[in-house]
Amino acid sequence: MLDHVGIHVHSYDRSKDFFRLALAPLGYELILEYSGWAGFGWADRPSLWIVGGTSMAPPVHLAFRAEDRDTVGEFHRVALQAGGKDNGAPGLRPEYHEHYYAAYVLDPDGNNIEVVCHVPDLSEGLT
Repeated sequence: MLDHVGIHVHSYDRSKDFFRLALAPLGYELILEYSGWAGFGWADRPSLWIVGGTSMAPPVHLAFRAEDRDTVGEFHRVALQAGGKDNGAPGLRPEYHEHYYAAYVLDPDGNNIEVVCHVPDLSEGLT
């Protein structure tokens, strides 16, 4: 089980603001800052760390799990407002599996940030 990941970003303040806003729909908060690092997560346990300096090359792909499809959409909307660039609107990705519902946004450094829900849409098939 993955505990946390750290990435290098070009502009610490810009990326800190982006991740603070973009991950809020998932319940993430800026939990800790020290020595140029910012830790985002919940329950006092950062799972994403950023540090300023030089962007990672090549950019990375980070995927966060959502409990429902509405959260995927909310992430996409908020991340775009926070300065991200659309890299895939919310929708099904059946090439991965039948219920793979995801959205993708490029962060200010070009990292591909994904939020995915693996739960079937319970309203499907209801009339």
